[in-house]
Amino acid sequence: MAKNGYWVVSYKSVSNPATLSEYGKLAATALEALGGRLIAGGKPAKTREAGVDQSVVIVEFHNLEKALAAYDDLYRQALKVLDKAAQRDFRILEGR
Repeated sequence: MAKNGYWVVSYKSVSNPATLSEYGKLAATALEALGGRLIAGGKPAKTREAGVDQSVVIVEFHNLEKALAAYDDLYRQALKVLDKAAQRDFRILEGR
């Protein structure tokens, strides 16, 4: 049985909230078409240990291959809009 794939994105800073909003709409459309499902997003309810109070987004895919492929597919158009409006830590990982 294949393990799910995940995008985990932490926003370190946002320099242009309007552009980020436009990017969000395009990204949501692309992710839906690519089989991604937003499972969590927003500021932490609470931080612990070395946690940072920054927005985080977690997107789930049916498997790791889909998570990897989605980044290079329709999602690229959303990234072009985002440009330098935010500094992010973007990771793709496989579930357990």
